[in-house]
Amino acid sequence: MEQHDLWPWLTQRAWPCWLAHGVDWRAGAFHESLTLDGYACAAEFRRLRVAARQVYSFSLAHRAGLPRAAEAVELGLDFLRRRARQPDGGYAWRFDLSGRVADDRRDLYDHAFVLLALSAATAVLPAAPLREMALALDAFIERRMSHPAGGYVESLPPALPRRQNPHMHLLEARLAALEAFGEPCFLEGATRLLALFRARFFQPASGTLAEFLDDRLAPPAAPHPVEPGHHCEWIWLLRWHARLAGGHAAPAEAAALRAFLDRPAARRPEGALRDVLDSGGAVLEEGARLWPQSEWLKAAATPEERAGAARVLGAYLRPDGLWHERRLPDGRLSEEPAPASSLYHLSCAIAALAAPAALSGKS
Repeated sequence: MEQHDLWPWLTQRAWPCWLAHGVDWRAGAFHESLTLDGYACAAEFRRLRVAARQVYSFSLAHRAGLPRAAEAVELGLDFLRRRARQPDGGYAWRFDLSGRVADDRRDLYDHAFVLLALSAATAVLPAAPLREMALALDAFIERRMSHPAGGYVESLPPALPRRQNPHMHLLEARLAALEAFGEPCFLEGATRLLALFRARFFQPASGTLAEFLDDRLAPPAAPHPVEPGHHCEWIWLLRWHARLAGGHAAPAEAAALRAFLDRPAARRPEGALRDVLDSGGAVLEEGARLWPQSEWLKAAATPEERAGAARVLGAYLRPDGLWHERRLPDGRLSEEPAPASSLYHLSCAIAALAAPAALSGKS
């Protein structure tokens, strides 16, 4: 699949497929996954992150003019308001199929996606109530989830190891919230996260990210695991933050992350980004999931690189709007159900490539 084929695939195949089969319209929720041979979902639970990510994806679909996308966004926001949001201001983590809370932990990663969903939903609903919810959520994260050693706890109750990944997505959500609502607190919070990236997550000796850290945000001894897909996400976010804030870019760190991606070991023979290497460049996992290929598309710096990333990503996509979630070590594409959570990666990447205004506060 070529670069120019991705936007038609997303708008004419993927979004319509997930609106038709991925929304549990009767229950007022979203399915966790769809099988490749019948659009069925066998999951006996629902996750906060899927609700939030689908609100985000269908908000972009609404901007592109897809019928019923706005209805799906309203359904997801109703789920967040009535079922997920708890009296303390946080959001529960997991639910049974009837929508009752099955696990009420407060997960930082998932809270970041709720903030992203509220920001994206301004394409569908008036901004004022969404702004109120977004400010309350960001205040909850600051008040209840801040860690004395810097950054935020993984969850409430706290868990180890601590990870850079939830902080990365909170940066993404705060940048989106800044564009959607214009509140200075979102830029201030995003800039603090960028400082944390430079001080703790980025490892100058290897030019890589520390994925897992201890309670004091100390990285593990080298060589440590590295996920190339997260390198791509940080490159994209550093560009985004620099555009909004000016003077706060991290060009040296971005160049080092890109240099690691350019190592031959980072890619499989067919060109897909591998899932996990170590910080010395040794391959730890031979497989290649779909989501790093989406993030590579966002991080691409030249037309030639974008074309290559698009061809690699296109090999995972099916004509019916579903996808193969991973390339196995032997090179075959998996036949497992397509997870709903991956629609976020595809929507974000393809929209950024083909319709940049879909990712801003502008339509």
